[in-house]
Amino acid sequence: MGGGDRWRKGLGPAARVAPATRVDKFEIFFDLVFVVSFFIITRATAANVTVRELLHALLVLAVLWWCWVVHSAVAARLRLGEGFVPILMVIGMVALFTFALALPQTFGDLRQGSAGPMLVTVSYVVIRIVHTALYWYATRGDPPARRKVWVFAPEVLLSTSLLLVAALLPPRVDPEVGPWLRDGLWIAVVVIQYSSGLLAGTDGWKITSAEHWTERYDLILIIALGESVISVGVGGNLLGKAVTWPAIPAAIFGILFVAALWWAHFDMIGPAARIALHAAQGHPRVAMARDAYAYLYLPMIAGVILFAIGAEELVRTVTDPVGGSMERGHGPAVPLLFGGVMIYFAANMAFQWRTLRTLSWTRVGALAALAVALPFGRHLPALGALGLLTVICVALVAVELVVFADARAALRRTVHQEKISAEESEAAWRARWHDGRSE
Repeated sequence: MGGGDRWRKGLGPAARVAPATRVDKFEIFFDLVFVVSFFIITRATAANVTVRELLHALLVLAVLWWCWVVHSAVAARLRLGEGFVPILMVIGMVALFTFALALPQTFGDLRQGSAGPMLVTVSYVVIRIVHTALYWYATRGDPPARRKVWVFAPEVLLSTSLLLVAALLPPRVDPEVGPWLRDGLWIAVVVIQYSSGLLAGTDGWKITSAEHWTERYDLILIIALGESVISVGVGGNLLGKAVTWPAIPAAIFGILFVAALWWAHFDMIGPAARIALHAAQGHPRVAMARDAYAYLYLPMIAGVILFAIGAEELVRTVTDPVGGSMERGHGPAVPLLFGGVMIYFAANMAFQWRTLRTLSWTRVGALAALAVALPFGRHLPALGALGLLTVICVALVAVELVVFADARAALRRTVHQEKISAEESEAAWRARWHDGRSE
């Protein structure tokens, strides 16, 4: 047996995604790179919060998220932790990590050179090549699905070309015009990417496992929420310093409102949407997976990053020994905090409508309360603004626990019965191992 054959035998065959597939350990390992990416975007923006910097953060997030969407389309067909696939995925992880590290230099002064922007562009190309190669392999024997590679070829070429032009803008370009030209090129990339996903339609796509698809996106949202906690703690100087009395309620508020945001999605909306995706078949399932998860999770994560930036600034103000806990939030801290949560709730409501065709009046009320509270929050001390937001978010959870108690109990019974059925089926299948050994 040759060396190549031994390698192939050692790696084992690549595996397709089965209808009941769950997220595997390698996929969670891959997500760690996105933790770094979200953290770097938050850190780079929080260092100098301006409208321009926020635009850059959202543009970078949108391009990064498109890579995630393409990645999830591959993972919907091919097990990423089986056979030779992890080797290619590690190459993709290296490229994605490099992409994240170079992000702070992407929109720097043109006179600083093109090394950082070029690294971002090259990393992006490598990521897309890895995903395209894996998707090509995964769709062998499925001509309609394989044609999607050619359908998206113009998007890949155009987005890469525009990123390359943005990276190679010469330093002699008018310093007033050059940065705006670069921003325009990135905006064009985002428009091309997301419009191509809509124009391509649903033909050829397949969501074999609704369980895997929903779990994949839910995990990345949890990662974003978790990163917001890290960002507030690190950026707000809660680590490595003596604990002060104002820092304790600030930390408590930070955990409480992030937990409330987790609850707002994962207590009822997320599980019900998963069941809805399971129930849908064919084109409706693909359309729901695209619209609700690939597209509407982006503004939810953007909202998380924005409120993390605002919360970090407020916590820094609270822990500042000079100003003290009675000092107001600086600059756009309070608008970012309240605005980010409002974007999160608005996107979550759109997600609820797209998957369940329902809207909760409690969410509408929470949005209205946040909008009314925002002007008051700007005149409160930083700790008071954090507390006001926390009260609104926790009140939403408390009201929904009471108002939707029956619906919540019915959903829990359905999910519980589903788990029992799945576990009984799995136990029966594994019992064959014991039967085989006893013969």
